[in-house]
Amino acid sequence: MTLECIQKHQCFAGEQQFYQHQANTVACKMKFAVYLPPQALAGKSCATVFYLAGLTCTEETFAIKAHAQYWASQLGLILVMPDTSPRGEEDVADDANWDLGQGAGFYLNATQQPWAAHFQMEDYVVNELYDLVKKQFALDGDKIGIMGHSMGGHGALTLAFKYPQKFQSVSAFAPICAPTQCPWGEKAFSHYLGDDQTTWQAHDAVELIKARGKKFDSILVDQGKNDQFYAQLHPEKLQQICDQVGQPLTLRYHDGYDHGYYFIQSFIEDHLKHHAIALYDE
Repeated sequence: MTLECIQKHQCFAGEQQFYQHQANTVACKMKFAVYLPPQALAGKSCATVFYLAGLTCTEETFAIKAHAQYWASQLGLILVMPDTSPRGEEDVADDANWDLGQGAGFYLNATQQPWAAHFQMEDYVVNELYDLVKKQFALDGDKIGIMGHSMGGHGALTLAFKYPQKFQSVSAFAPICAPTQCPWGEKAFSHYLGDDQTTWQAHDAVELIKARGKKFDSILVDQGKNDQFYAQLHPEKLQQICDQVGQPLTLRYHDGYDHGYYFIQSFIEDHLKHHAIALYDE
């Protein structure tokens, strides 16, 4: 596998790097970003956090907008930031709507045409990219967490509960908690997975937690009260199911904050410290 470094930039004594590679799982080229803190550049094995971005975002969005590198440098965390979908090839299906197709992979394996040929984002993240970064960078393979925002918050929660052997910590900003019960999820799932709604439940955080029970010592979720997409997110359903199964959850509501990256900037320190405590102090 040829891994091409597209660009790299010194940042808080570490390096923000961007890569491209031919990905077998999605049958096209994929881009991802990695932040290597100074500890990793010095050869130390570091804990790692995967960040899954939301609708319309790319591998650059979090790296540019979240201001996460300072705290990753301080805490000795590697950050891995995949793109949100296959894209860029003529045969990769797209849709005129911003919430379906390229930029809207929903971190699942599509079973329906024309999506199934390339939209295998679950396998890409938890298998191909996961294995690739473990081989290429100074990761401590036993200390890997996952976090995300909006669609990526949905991805972080669902992949964490499906693969707790791979992810030892989880957090989310404004996640789509119950996608089987909101328009974003209903649209994506009907196109990617078909009309049999029983297959949708494997990609719904509330349903997964209901079925699998407690998996983590703690989950951190932040939600803005002025979120323009609040009706899509259903954080109260996440709280209810975590209470029901005994899964510790810190769900924090914040007056005045909306859905965007100014919100994420404001609380990214807390999230990275949440992961550092779980990964380094367990």
